[in-house]
Parts: sequence; structure tokens; C-alpha cells
Amino acid sequence: MLKKIMIVEDEHDLIRLLKYNLEKEGFRVASVTDGSLVLAEIRREEPDLLILDLMLPGMDGLEICRQVRKHDRYSAIPILMLTARSGEADRVVGLELGADDYVTKPFSMRELIARIRALLRRHEATPQRTSVQRGDLTIDPSAHAVSVGGKPVELSALEFRLLHHLASHPGLVFSRDQLLDRVWGNDRSVTPRSVDVYIRRVREKIEPEPQQPAYLQTVHGVGYRFVAVSE
Repeated sequence: MLKKIMIVEDEHDLIRLLKYNLEKEGFRVASVTDGSLVLAEIRREEPDLLILDLMLPGMDGLEICRQVRKHDRYSAIPILMLTARSGEADRVVGLELGADDYVTKPFSMRELIARIRALLRRHEATPQRTSVQRGDLTIDPSAHAVSVGGKPVELSALEFRLLHHLASHPGLVFSRDQLLDRVWGNDRSVTPRSVDVYIRRVREKIEPEPQQPAYLQTVHGVGYRFVAVSE
């Protein structure tokens, strides 16, 4: 079945441009112009990926991203933010709230489509190995499920891949570039410092005390490693 892309954007000319090019590339396309209607439309359309503007009527893109990531059923949908806000602070906030990629306007249509395909490939390539149990943390790749002390934790697809990779290699230290290669792959469009944003997000979800992490530890000047609490 063809992948469905949902465009969340209030510029009608841009919607038409995106729709034309995405359908030409073989995608199905749905669109929403009012931020307050997005969650209902996601339930109705069940898209495989969101293209999300930040400045929207009804509800802004950051809040939409936050709400999607909190939703039990749709939290793993890849989100690509497409916005005129090009500042580093906006990019960091978007990533911290759960965006998987961030593209600023004006943009190259070829690059945008390449990033969409990369996000979809990464989402489909979630490792399907056996469950990982480290201390109170359980990671089940087959169900894309994470729990801490028996309580479920919602992670985006990229957050899941990052945590699963580190937890599958306990004690080994990975540099930011190594994590980009092994988790983001050759299609990556983020910088090494973006890894810090994702690590911080995962810590906030799985660590009892994120400021003093027990699982995802920083090795200063080198990178990150996973250490089970019981070790």
C-alpha cells in the first residue's frame, strides 16, 4: 500500500505544490489547514508521516507535536517540521518535543522528498530482535514497547532506535558520529549535537532522575554509553 503523508500547513499554494510533487513520487496525500483539527484528522486518515508547519491557526505546530507524541497509538509517527523559523533555538525546541527532522523554508523539493523517504525507511527499519531487559527497563522491539518498572513509556521511532541500540551494547561508548551512523544511517540530516537533544529526551522518559542518569551516561569528551542500574 502506498504511504500516506499528511501535510499540516495553512498556505494553500504550498499545500498544492507539496501535494503535486508527493503524489508524483507515489505517495498518497492528505492535508489539514487548522491546527485544532489535526488530531482528529490523524485518527481518521492514519498517516505514515506528518509534514508539520509551526505557525498555524487553532493550535501551533509545537503543541501538535507534543500532543502526537503523548498519544498512545500515534506517538511513533515520523514528524518532519517544515517552517520558516530557521533559528537554532526553534530547531532544538522542535527536536526536543519529538520532531524527527526539521526543514526550513525556502527548501529544495528534491531534498525534502529524500528526507521523507529516509524517515520512512528508518521508521520501517526498527530492529526486530528479542527483548532487552536492563534493570527495571524493558525494551520489546517486536511490539515497539518500552517500560520502566512495569510502567509503559512512549518513545518516538528515533528515540526507540537510539535507546535500543545503546541498550543492546551495554558498557560500550559510542561517539555522536557513531550514533548518527548506526541509528540515523547514511540519510541523516541532523548534526552531531542533535544527538544530545535526543539523548536528553530519552533520559526524561526513562530515568528516575534525568539530571543524574543511571542508564544513559555521558562519557565526557567521548560520547554516550548505556549502563544497567544493577551493574
